[in-house]
Amino acid sequence: MFTILDMAQPDRLEEAYEILLKRRNNTILGGCAFLKMSKKQIRTGIDLSKLKLDYIREDNGFVAIGAMTTLRELETNPLLRESFNSILSQAVSNIIGVQFRNGVTIGASVYSRYGFSDLLTALLVLDTEVELYHQGRMPLGEFLKRPCQKDILVQLRIKKSQRIAAFISFRKSASDFAVLNVAVSKLDDQWTIAVGARPGRAMIAERASRTLNKENLRAQDIEEAANIAADELSFGTNARGTADYRKALCRVLVKRGIREVILCKSN
Repeated sequence: MFTILDMAQPDRLEEAYEILLKRRNNTILGGCAFLKMSKKQIRTGIDLSKLKLDYIREDNGFVAIGAMTTLRELETNPLLRESFNSILSQAVSNIIGVQFRNGVTIGASVYSRYGFSDLLTALLVLDTEVELYHQGRMPLGEFLKRPCQKDILVQLRIKKSQRIAAFISFRKSASDFAVLNVAVSKLDDQWTIAVGARPGRAMIAERASRTLNKENLRAQDIEEAANIAADELSFGTNARGTADYRKALCRVLVKRGIREVILCKSN
């Protein structure tokens, strides 16, 4: 169980950032769902609930999602259910349970870069940007590659487009973390494939995605892309599955994801 020695509820982002930097073990608090499983000692816990960062709205061609928005709000929001084939709603709908999703925030989920995250995999195949208080705005993929440093994730921004997307995950039980998850999207003739819970952090299968960038895909093209994705990404072993099992599962889920996107387009 973690301990907090002091609490702060700043009224401004500037104040929150100043408190965060004052001591090494000062920490931004989200839903604290996974923090509860740690033994971390926090000098000052910083609660962002006064900063009005719980929103999902359209903003100049983007869908803006505030950092304090919960997974449950992401799941049920009408705007997101009507966008990108409802991929974000699908991606979070099987995470633990409704009570859990009512507490976990988007900011904490993305900023922590969890390897088991279903949400990161889905976000990677959309045109997603993260907006940080200090470092500013950048593509999600760039953020995930950067070394961790203290900052505050303010919001996500997803470019609105006609992108078609699909999310698939494989779980041993409905409430368990995924053994592997896959997201696939297509905009015009450009495809993107992302694989997460490897059990490492979600990554885009760059070579596999480029293989699909053509018109009139054939069955062998889909098969080739699935094989390339399984070969170019690395997989590990944990209690949920071996590396070899995940690699074989990757081929199956990537093919299903591609076919689902094709089917969506034909409809």
